[in-house]
Amino acid sequence: MPLFAIPFPAIDPVAIEIGPFAVRWYALAYIAGILTGWWYALKLVRNDALWGGKPGPLSQKDIDDFLLFGTVGLIAGGRLGYVFFYQPEFYLSNPAEIIKVWEGGMAFHGGFLGFLAAVFLFSYMRKLPPLSLGDVCSAVVPIGLFFGRIANFANGELWGRASDMPWAMVFPAAGPDPRHPSQLYQAAMEGIVLFLVLRFVTHRLKGLRHPGLVTGVFIAGYGCARIIGEQFRQPDAGIGFLWGGLTMGMLLSLPMVLAGLGLAFWAKSRPAVDMSGAND
Repeated sequence: MPLFAIPFPAIDPVAIEIGPFAVRWYALAYIAGILTGWWYALKLVRNDALWGGKPGPLSQKDIDDFLLFGTVGLIAGGRLGYVFFYQPEFYLSNPAEIIKVWEGGMAFHGGFLGFLAAVFLFSYMRKLPPLSLGDVCSAVVPIGLFFGRIANFANGELWGRASDMPWAMVFPAAGPDPRHPSQLYQAAMEGIVLFLVLRFVTHRLKGLRHPGLVTGVFIAGYGCARIIGEQFRQPDAGIGFLWGGLTMGMLLSLPMVLAGLGLAFWAKSRPAVDMSGAND
């Protein structure tokens, strides 16, 4: 272990408290991610150049109206994913705890499935192309992932494995051993790096004209980033390592990489969509 280790900063999980009313950093992270993602999604929809110089198939009103659908799907899916993927025995014994999302405990893979269901339901109701809506949403998701991982760090949860690196930290609830601040690694990979990759795909490769391309790159990119991050993250309590040193996060991410690559290659192989209704 290192001679010196960085102590975890004393961060109160409650950001604002007025009498009985308390707002946690976790809640603020979700709000910041949703509002910033909404703003960026509107910029993508308004930028006709990204859609071949013509208005795209999505309007600003579509994005505004989808905000509620997407938020509900994200939170419900993320919570249920955490309940069933990571702590089913605890929550089945304490069902009243399931609704306490403000105390933390969300799973990305569950949130992804819930959000995907919201995309398809909303597209069906509005008669919109689901792949185009999915592409716009995928381009903004890393923003929320960044804020979410920062909230994990502020909560002192989901810490990394024991490490002798000079930037290792001693987390209050993780014992005396210095550990990787894996939440910050994941914020960088799943948030900043993945956002820049998707921005390159949408702006330089005109990915929005190939419905499904941005979504495929996001799914595969997140899966790769999560698998790398799991090399430093402590496996979830009660689950630990699975077969061959795999973790639950790796196991759930491997199919994402394969499915994402398949979708991206399929979308890129098709002719770019002309928003007037023809192909070029």
